[in-house]
Amino acid sequence: MAITRLLGEEIYEAEKGVKPIPPITGSHPDITVEEAYRAQLQYVEKRLADGTAIVGKKIGLTSRAMQEMLGVDRPDYGHILDDMVFSEDTAIDTGRFIAPKVEFEIAFVLKEDIDGAKVTLENVADTIDYALPAAEIIDSRIRDWRIKFEDTVADNGSSAGAVLGGGHVPLKNIDLPSVKMEVFKNGEKISEGEGAAVLGNPLKAVVWLAEALHEYGISLKAGEIILAGALTKAEAVRSGDTFKATFDHLGEVEVTFS
Repeated sequence: MAITRLLGEEIYEAEKGVKPIPPITGSHPDITVEEAYRAQLQYVEKRLADGTAIVGKKIGLTSRAMQEMLGVDRPDYGHILDDMVFSEDTAIDTGRFIAPKVEFEIAFVLKEDIDGAKVTLENVADTIDYALPAAEIIDSRIRDWRIKFEDTVADNGSSAGAVLGGGHVPLKNIDLPSVKMEVFKNGEKISEGEGAAVLGNPLKAVVWLAEALHEYGISLKAGEIILAGALTKAEAVRSGDTFKATFDHLGEVEVTFS
């Protein structure tokens, strides 16, 4: 517990001071995935003590390419806090981050709590109020993004922010795996993807998340936002950049950095 508390405090201070730390897996090469998640929870506890509130979760490493890059065969997750949610109408200051990137994904808002012991792909849709387009800002408190799986887990899944689009679409009106997305940077198309990139179906990511959280006695609550995982690779951002992603049947989301 002493190690996980210390690591959680290091991540907290790195984020607060906008000063990266060396890789955790370098100083603690034997750290386990469970210890990394315990460190994440220690970080979250310190953020909550500052007066923030948990408003959702993010799922990362849902694509095969990202899993192969880190040599893992599973996703990870992080917590979304209320001061991490930004408006489409307000430019986001890049100075609050260390090395930010942005990625685009399908998000969900829950209408019911999810019991991680009972959730299945067949019943998870019943717990979701609607889907919407989203941008996730990721950042690494680990210097130069030199991360292994345990590093990003401890670092709250490298999560730093979210911007939610205005479209609220019931799941009955959309085939999630076939949703096509296009991403534009400063007006120029830079990538495209589809919902199937997220474990074959973004709902599978929600099931995985609920089951993974259940192992730590954490449940997903009605009203929470779930970022289900990126449809394409993350893009580095600089002050002055504007990104927009358009989704079939879901609408669009735009984020500007200053």
